[in-house]
Amino acid sequence: MNDITEKTVLEHLSRIIEKRSGKDVVSLGMVSGLVVKDGNVGFALEINPEEAGEMEVLRKECEQAVFGMNGVKSVSAVLTAEKASGAPQQKPQTPQPPQKPEVPGVASIIAVASGKGGVGKSTCSVNLALGLAAQGLKVGMLDADIYGPSLPRMLGISGKPKSPDGKKLIPMEKWGLKVMSMGFMVEEDTPMIWRGPMVMSALQQMMFDVEWGTLDVLVVDMPPGTGDAQLTMAQRVPLTGAVIVSTPQDIALLDARKGLNMFKKVDVPVFGIIENMSYFLCPSCGDRSDIFGHGGAHKTADELNVDFLGEVPLHMEIRETSDAGTPVTASNPDGEHATIYKALACKIQDRIESSLAEEGPAIIIE
Repeated sequence: MNDITEKTVLEHLSRIIEKRSGKDVVSLGMVSGLVVKDGNVGFALEINPEEAGEMEVLRKECEQAVFGMNGVKSVSAVLTAEKASGAPQQKPQTPQPPQKPEVPGVASIIAVASGKGGVGKSTCSVNLALGLAAQGLKVGMLDADIYGPSLPRMLGISGKPKSPDGKKLIPMEKWGLKVMSMGFMVEEDTPMIWRGPMVMSALQQMMFDVEWGTLDVLVVDMPPGTGDAQLTMAQRVPLTGAVIVSTPQDIALLDARKGLNMFKKVDVPVFGIIENMSYFLCPSCGDRSDIFGHGGAHKTADELNVDFLGEVPLHMEIRETSDAGTPVTASNPDGEHATIYKALACKIQDRIESSLAEEGPAIIIE
């Protein structure tokens, strides 16, 4: 019998006491964004950001309390730090960009994005990261797609990350990459039913509360589109630059333009566009077929005055190795397709170095 409702969840959470105040988390108004759907429960705990380390214990207690309810299949609880709204705020005379805290030990952060799903962005992200690692760089990957994380499967990683101190997560490792994904936290077939604020909080925790160590590059596999999650990454994370992935189709390129313009609006440099599934070479006869058209991404790059980084063919080897968790750039590093990804990675690294060599950001006056 399934009697899980928001009311019954709150009743269970009201048994959890916040030790400093001696009051329960519900009466303190800490619980927000509560969602209950088909036995899956999600909610956030609003806390003071300075107490995030201590509150991790409280978060786990709340999560365990709800998970113990009959009929609950999964629980996702996150900490969120909202700024106090009571104090009056002075309006600056000149608009200032939001502060972007540095990620300790990470020299540069690259977003791999697309305007729509289904263009092979995650496959490109993984192989570009491996291409950067092939240059001798220390590389990490963040799977920023909360609703559809794919890196655990594509990299062949299973298990859950550890947190020895209860504050920082230790990233998983495979193929020489350090990796963090929501896919490590929940079962593969568990639906994520979070609203925007919870997604943004989770993204920030996966970025800043992970012990990345020393990295030359952190590759962020962005979710498709231009919604809350994308804006959170663009506005609150110190991105060095972005790479747009698109197929040659007109509809994909239309959405790619939106993604590119989003990064421009928040002053994130766009390193260029990659045309994925650019063409198909028949493995039997060698004939070439432009299944989705060809050259559209190159033309779009020219029109928008950004670099065209290159094209990646539609090929069974790329698809099979991605599905098997043995990405082609790692499993066949000297093969034709690995060579393509490595060449793209070299171009991206050149742009990273050029960007980091600049003395400061350009000031654009409109």
